[in-house]
Amino acid sequence: MTDVETTLAAVGPRLRDLRLASALTLAGLSETTGISVSTLSRLESGERRPTLELLLRLARVHRLSLDELVDAPETGDPRVRAKPVTRHGRTFIPLTKRPGGLQAFKLVIPAHDPAPPYRPATHEGYEWLYVLSGRLHLVLGRQEIELGPGEVAEFDTRTPHVIANREDHPIEVLALFGPQGERMHVRSRSVR
Repeated sequence: MTDVETTLAAVGPRLRDLRLASALTLAGLSETTGISVSTLSRLESGERRPTLELLLRLARVHRLSLDELVDAPETGDPRVRAKPVTRHGRTFIPLTKRPGGLQAFKLVIPAHDPAPPYRPATHEGYEWLYVLSGRLHLVLGRQEIELGPGEVAEFDTRTPHVIANREDHPIEVLALFGPQGERMHVRSRSVR
């Protein structure tokens, strides 16, 4: 039996235990979830495999995540252990594992890189930059901007741009890049 089959086989008894621990009858759970008594009974006995729709309704009633509801096995080590890559003197440390889509990097730009005169670049995509340390010099079209630690910029990379370090020491930047123009949004909520 695979891990998935083992997990699915254990769902029925787990659903029954959760229902009983909540002092719910099948009829009461049916009324709360909109799932028929017959379907609930077959889920608990293992005669019916749960669908995502059914599991979502049951998770909501029991106030559990799907993983908690089905007692899913632990996933592998979530840490990203990608190796730094150096391109044109800049060090890119990947912070995401998956290929394609939005990519996150820590970028270390050496002192005085690139040297003037600047040659703006354009390419498909959308970039979001957060300065961790140092001062980043950003040229977007005809606009020149200095960003310090904690400051953020986002821009369409079809705009001619230069990301430069004019300082005497390396600077560090957190960069998110969407190759198909995906945009990143940072929202903050005020705490009251």
